[in-house]
Amino acid sequence: MLTIRAAVPADRETYFAMAKAFYQTDAVMHPIPDVHFETTWEEVMRSSLYAAIDILEADGETVGYALYAKTYSQEAGGMVLWVEELFLCGEHRGKGYGRAFFEQLLKTLPPEVRRVRLEAERDNARAVRLYESLGFEWMEYESMMLERA
Repeated sequence: MLTIRAAVPADRETYFAMAKAFYQTDAVMHPIPDVHFETTWEEVMRSSLYAAIDILEADGETVGYALYAKTYSQEAGGMVLWVEELFLCGEHRGKGYGRAFFEQLLKTLPPEVRRVRLEAERDNARAVRLYESLGFEWMEYESMMLERA
């Protein structure tokens, strides 16, 4: 059975190791500087207003993590929860934890969250099948960004 709990200070090194492993997978476009893991951790430990990290556990063992960002959208008519990252450690993939994670998340969302968003590489067929089976749909927006140092 999957347990989802908020990250606590003692999870720092475990989270860092998993996040660094996530950024070495084909689920991301490129690696990020280590300082980004630190600033994310500091923000989450400071406040859960904009971001949160959950630790995923099964049978007393850490099996992954989820990183969220929180925004407001007029288009959605309320709060939007972005599942920025969902990472399952290699040996724990294919055991149903991804589905269990989303099922628990969707059951426990507060009513002010009107939309859940995530990003996926279209060629990540396994993840896309999971997301679509849970009701996620592709948004045909093209995204743009301006990176600031």
